[in-house]
Amino acid sequence: MRNPASFRPVHVFLAAVLGVLTLGSAADAQIFVSEREVLRQARYQWMQQKRNYPVPEDPRIQRYVECIAYHILTTIDERFHDMAWEVVVFESPAQNASADPAGKISVYTGILDVADSPDALAAVIGHEIAHVTEDHVMERVRRARRNDLLAIGAGAVTGMPNTAREMSMLWLTLPYGREQEIDADVVGLDYMARAGFDPRASLYLWKNLTDANEGNERNELLSSHPSNKARIDNLVRNITPALITYNEAREAGARPNCRLSG
Repeated sequence: MRNPASFRPVHVFLAAVLGVLTLGSAADAQIFVSEREVLRQARYQWMQQKRNYPVPEDPRIQRYVECIAYHILTTIDERFHDMAWEVVVFESPAQNASADPAGKISVYTGILDVADSPDALAAVIGHEIAHVTEDHVMERVRRARRNDLLAIGAGAVTGMPNTAREMSMLWLTLPYGREQEIDADVVGLDYMARAGFDPRASLYLWKNLTDANEGNERNELLSSHPSNKARIDNLVRNITPALITYNEAREAGARPNCRLSG
């Protein structure tokens, strides 16, 4: 007969799992507090960013980006219209843009090198706005909280909390991030089409990004984002309904005139 003491690791593991489940329930009850804190931090970071980062000397760039963003914002669900949306262009070589859960949109001048038409930039901005309207930021907060709890429980069993944290992030966060990115691509495609921007430009944008970052893209398996090829393939699958929406919007008078020159 086996020594009862030999069963102790299993008992410890089960206790840790039960503890994590209990803590998880408590965390669910506190998620709204966490969301308020996220919004508070987002507002603080936005103020710091506007205070400390340079903006383009040419005011036409800001007007151009605002024109595209505000045309897209007219297409989103009415429940988001009361958000304090704000768009600021920052002088930076980063080929990126972002939107925080408070509706603050950052666009970095480097993205204009690849999103070099109003339609292509609309694909970028529509994608970022979709992250907000689809609640992706808060989903990440909820997932991060659960990852922390799992890491605490697994670390108690293995004695390696750092490894446990990395594993929980890998298996729980990465696939979820891919879904968010794909979701934002599709929703953003619809937003830009409704605003009268040609959704085919999204394919051109991602081809430009692929070419610009050739050789630098990480393996998709280890990335929280889909590969550029995966994104292009997904956009191709969704381009037909977006084109129908675009043509209907144009016939209804949605013809944005956003120009960088002049």
